[in-house]
Amino acid sequence: MLTSVVAGFTVSLALIVAIGAQNAFVLRQGLRREHVVPVVLTCALSDALLITAGIAGLGTVVADRPTLLAAVRWGGAAFLLGYAVLAARRAVRPGRLVPTAQPPATLRATLLACLAFTYLNPHVYLDTVLLLGGVAQQHAYRWAFGAGAACASLVWFSALGAGAHRLAPLLARTVAWRVLDGVIAVVMTVVAAALLLG
Repeated sequence: MLTSVVAGFTVSLALIVAIGAQNAFVLRQGLRREHVVPVVLTCALSDALLITAGIAGLGTVVADRPTLLAAVRWGGAAFLLGYAVLAARRAVRPGRLVPTAQPPATLRATLLACLAFTYLNPHVYLDTVLLLGGVAQQHAYRWAFGAGAACASLVWFSALGAGAHRLAPLLARTVAWRVLDGVIAVVMTVVAAALLLG
């Protein structure tokens, strides 16, 4: 059973430790020190829910419906392109770059944005429902695998949200935010293009 837990933790961590819209959002919230705990819990609980759905068999149901997969792909690509445009706009408007200089957002608005970055991103479904759900089926203790995967998500988002303030001295300069938002815009565009091209 312990082997399945460790495998779930390792595979999940390898999937989520990548630059993406959700990670970028958690990083920005951590830098702003704004609603970090609710954002981290929302991301981790969402991953746990989707991993559970994948292990329970939702991945197989979704994979058998190409129209649904296509809709998720196109909708997700549109969302990611929209986010890329916003990041690019922040990169070319230095006055709006540093997140701590912006007015605080409400908890409601922050959580709605967090849910959008989580559930409108098709990679979340590919990673949690389809991939982790499928890999879990190969383990004798599939629910132990799922528990390990969910723990990895909680550990990663907690570290990202809590540790972001350590990057604050580096990201206190406008040029650093220009570079970061530029990289995020490029990555989101590439991911969206990959989705559209299948």
